Amino acid sequence: MITKVLFGTVYPTEAVVVPVEQTRELRYFAAEKKDDQLVFVCPLDADEVVYGLGETTGPMNKRGGRYISFNSDTADHSDANPSLYASHNLLVLEKRGYCVFFDTPARAVFEIDYRGSGEIRVSCCENVAVYQVEAGTAYEAVKEFLAAVGPAYLPPRWAFGYGQSRYGYQCEQDFRQVVDGYQNAGIPLDYICMDIDYMDGYRDFTVDASKFPDLKGFAGELQDRGIRLVPIVDAGIKVDPGERVYEEGVQKGYFCTNVQGGLFRGGVWPGMTHFPDFLNPAARRWFGLQYRFYTDMGIEGFWNDMNEPALFYTEYTKGPKRMEQILNFIFPRLRREARDRGAIRDYHYIFHQVDGKRICHYDVHNIYGGNMIRSTSEGLHELLDHRYLVFGRSSYIGTGRYGGVWTGDNTSCWEHIMLNLRHMASLNMCGFLFSGADTGGFMGNCTRELLLRWLAVSAFTPLMRNHSSKGTRAQEAYQFGDPEAFRSIISLRYRLLPYLYSEYMKAALRSDMYIKPLAFGFPEDEKVKNIEDQLLVGESIMITPIVTKGTTKRRVYLPADMIMVRYDGKDFSCTPAGKGELEIEVQLHEVVFFVLDGKLLPVGPAVTNSKDVTAEDLRLLGNGTTYEFYWDDGLTRDCTQNNIRLLRK
Repeated sequence: MITKVLFGTVYPTEAVVVPVEQTRELRYFAAEKKDDQLVFVCPLDADEVVYGLGETTGPMNKRGGRYISFNSDTADHSDANPSLYASHNLLVLEKRGYCVFFDTPARAVFEIDYRGSGEIRVSCCENVAVYQVEAGTAYEAVKEFLAAVGPAYLPPRWAFGYGQSRYGYQCEQDFRQVVDGYQNAGIPLDYICMDIDYMDGYRDFTVDASKFPDLKGFAGELQDRGIRLVPIVDAGIKVDPGERVYEEGVQKGYFCTNVQGGLFRGGVWPGMTHFPDFLNPAARRWFGLQYRFYTDMGIEGFWNDMNEPALFYTEYTKGPKRMEQILNFIFPRLRREARDRGAIRDYHYIFHQVDGKRICHYDVHNIYGGNMIRSTSEGLHELLDHRYLVFGRSSYIGTGRYGGVWTGDNTSCWEHIMLNLRHMASLNMCGFLFSGADTGGFMGNCTRELLLRWLAVSAFTPLMRNHSSKGTRAQEAYQFGDPEAFRSIISLRYRLLPYLYSEYMKAALRSDMYIKPLAFGFPEDEKVKNIEDQLLVGESIMITPIVTKGTTKRRVYLPADMIMVRYDGKDFSCTPAGKGELEIEVQLHEVVFFVLDGKLLPVGPAVTNSKDVTAEDLRLLGNGTTYEFYWDDGLTRDCTQNNIRLLRK
């Protein structure tokens, strides 16, 4: 059973959506007052594993680290950086079958056996609701927590296809070349993301007519080829007198204010902008309905960016050349210190109106980005009669009801494939089923080997998008030698799509996880608790990717008998594998994974677009006898258990 303990005057974040019994007893943690903070302390056993915190740096087992919940626009994804774009204040004590959520929209610090202290220390503001669940296992506790934060977002089936993106596609011809490149190489593709270059002066809800003279017609042209456009939308509205969206927002009082009571101004891509007050329901609805600009063109997929909100400079600072900004971009490892002096200071100057009260943004900072995703999703829900794609960068627990997340501006390096794996299980614990990383890395020059190995990971994550920055080498799958290898791995995604879609939908409907650490599937096996490069995907699959440069071999631990499946781009070969350790060899064009004993895996024929994926001609791999298969038209909102049927071998 989930219970809560309240401290102070709690801000209603709406992270938890079910009625929860209030109690005075906080299990395992003692609370103490220290200055203007509350500090929660929990002693740890020497062998205790602590999961959680969603999107953070560091291992999946968070022991030994210090993590700060304060949503930050940061390109430094190294272990030295304690903050990323999101705040997911959930801890899971695996041994005790216990999870605890510190529900505060303000800054919080988590020290977990930091410097060998042997304890968890959580420091946050005095106003916090602490939710806790204790069950037989950690997995059972997490599932109960997921039920409390509400049903996961349901994307359309085409969103599970392969997507291509790049900051630097400038005009219609750039996009046509990408589509031609994939289709000429026979590599599957479902959508292309549009970064800020499509806009007129980086303004939301505009199009640069010199680059896209007829965006509606162009979107229709690509849809006729099976490709959807997915434009970016940023958080700020440019200060632009005479422009419709700007004038409406000012007139209706939908923007955040400053210290003096005027409208807050901060510099981002378009220059000085106002920020919609997403904590105001009326402003949230107004912004969400602006998406009619795109839906009237037949566009039904979007990604939200810069929604921490990111700030380059403000009306209270000296401009984009200030020392904090120079440090941010030249010396990434000093980014946290620069941010403490810069953006954190700036957030004290932003104010919201909530229920007639003026609230400083700093005190509610961590829920701003999630409420932008909510605004987008609720607007699209009103504008469309079927499912749509929405994913964003900044989020808070509860945002997973409205959209997915991608993990931000990572780098083309082997360490970030591993970070991708760790994020997937941790995000699922926090209610973010539709998630993924920039496959191949956003910054840096991706190598052929790195992209192939990363694709072999992303083939199993709900969001499978290749994204890179301008100024880096071309990263599209057809740009490298021997496109056959890329066709092989991406084709696996489409052959697995009946299973991946089915498992995602069942997990969402049942308040379950789509991707899990091995410890959740095999809680009695002590060996699996710190294995982080093998994950369970749905009920049938264990993935064991190669995440090390320059090798085709790796050691794998099987906690039970399984079926080893090798896919070489043409067919699946299945071999029984006994419990214990074994070495596998995986060539660059191959993917090797395992089907759990007693389970079935439905796979389809090879196709190059999600519209051609059907529930017909499915082949069942594995030694199970039945499989619960979810299938619908991929767009309907009528997503219920009634869409499940039993497949028999």
